[in-house]
Amino acid sequence: MPEISSSKPYRIGRSKTGLGLFATQKIKKGSKIIRYFGPMLDSKNKKHDDIDNKYLFEINNRWTIDGSVRKNIARYINHACRPNAESDVSSRKRKVVIRAIKTIEPGEEINYDYGTDYFKIFLKPIGCKCDHCEKKRAKKRAEARAEKLRLKLKAEKKAAKKADKQAAKDARKKKAAAKVTTSKAAKRNTLSGVKANAHARGTGKPTKTKAARTKPLGRVQPKSPARANRAS
Repeated sequence: MPEISSSKPYRIGRSKTGLGLFATQKIKKGSKIIRYFGPMLDSKNKKHDDIDNKYLFEINNRWTIDGSVRKNIARYINHACRPNAESDVSSRKRKVVIRAIKTIEPGEEINYDYGTDYFKIFLKPIGCKCDHCEKKRAKKRAEARAEKLRLKLKAEKKAAKKADKQAAKDARKKKAAAKVTTSKAAKRNTLSGVKANAHARGTGKPTKTKAARTKPLGRVQPKSPARANRAS
């Protein structure tokens, strides 16, 4: 494994979560970057066992490094769920070294996974701020917005369909009502015309015609012979 370079390939800088450690030069995969160090705490020592801070690095069940000292520059390395470095722990030597697990470019922040226990105690309650988790949350927010928009459009489409259906129903009712009104008006007009004609017939002066009375013709009496002689 490559040794730590004499020239420091890192610097302390401002990150999303406060201060962080950034590469000042290209760090190749497998390279040792920095040592995590501090006073050794013995779990068998009651005074040591009472010490509690977020920079404690447990080597094994007995020994823990108190990395809260200012000289421990490695304490500025932030957690990442998908890191570019990892902690290389030597229980026998009671030593921890941070090494690159992928090539780190200049200006890129150095990070490693703090482990499940640290994540549950310190990070989960406030939410992990690493790029992976931020992207995951951003994706979830985008999906939630998309789902909200989808439901909104679905509701609007449903409302529009309902409105169109109601409008068609109202139009049919209006048409039926207009048809009934027209029918009633036509019926009234017909009745009015009949009444007018009846009234006109009732007030007019009809021509009086008398039936021609023919007198019955009298029977022709035959002339008597005497009258006939006189006539001749």
